[in-house]
Amino acid sequence: MEAIRPVGRTLLRDRAYEAIRDAIVTGEIEPGAVVRDAELAERLGLSRAPVREAFSRLVDEGLLESKPQSYTRVTPLVAADVRDAAAVVGAMHELVTRVAVPRLFAADVQAMRTANERFAAAVGAGDVDGALAADDALHDVLVRVAGNRAAAATIVRYTPLVRRLERRRFGESSCRSAGLHEQLIEACASGDAEAAVRVTAEIWRSLADLVDLTDGD
Repeated sequence: MEAIRPVGRTLLRDRAYEAIRDAIVTGEIEPGAVVRDAELAERLGLSRAPVREAFSRLVDEGLLESKPQSYTRVTPLVAADVRDAAAVVGAMHELVTRVAVPRLFAADVQAMRTANERFAAAVGAGDVDGALAADDALHDVLVRVAGNRAAAATIVRYTPLVRRLERRRFGESSCRSAGLHEQLIEACASGDAEAAVRVTAEIWRSLADLVDLTDGD
C-alpha cells in the first residue's frame, strides 16, 4: 500500500495539470477567465486536491494568476511574457540540437522526416492540433537524443506560453516553420551541428517576429 498511494496521487495531479494546461493553451478556457477548483474537479472527475496542485503549478508557470481569497484566473496573452518564454525555449533547443546532432542515428533522422510530413499535411488541412503535435514530435527527437534533463524540463515548462501565441497566429507561424524544418533535417542528416543550430535559432527568431506582430494588435 505504501508504494501505491504516492503513485496514484502523482497521476491524478498530473492528469489535472495536463487537462487544464491544454484547455488554456487551446483557448477552451480563455484569457481572463476565472477558474474554480470545485467546478474543474467535477468536470475532470477528480477531487479538489489534485486540481489545487495543478493550479499552483500553472501559476508558477505563468498560465494562471491568483489572488488569495479572491480569484484564480487565466493570464492574458502578454507579448513581453511570450517573448521571454520564446527566448528561453529557443536557447534550450539550440543547446539540445548542438549536443544531439553528432549522436543521431538514421532512424532518428527518419523520425524527424516523418514528423515533418505529418506537419506539412496538417498545415495543408488547417489542423492546428495536428501541426503542433507533429512540430513537437520533430523537435522532441533532438531533445530525447541530447538527454539533457534540465533543458527538457525547461522546454516543457515554458513552451505552453509560446503555444498560445502560435495558435492565435497559426497561419503565419506554420508557413514560416515549414521550410525551416526541412533545412534543419538536412543539417542533421549531414551531421552539421552548427548549421542545425543556426536553423534552430532562425525558427525561434520567426516566433519572436510573431510576438512583434501581436504587439500591434
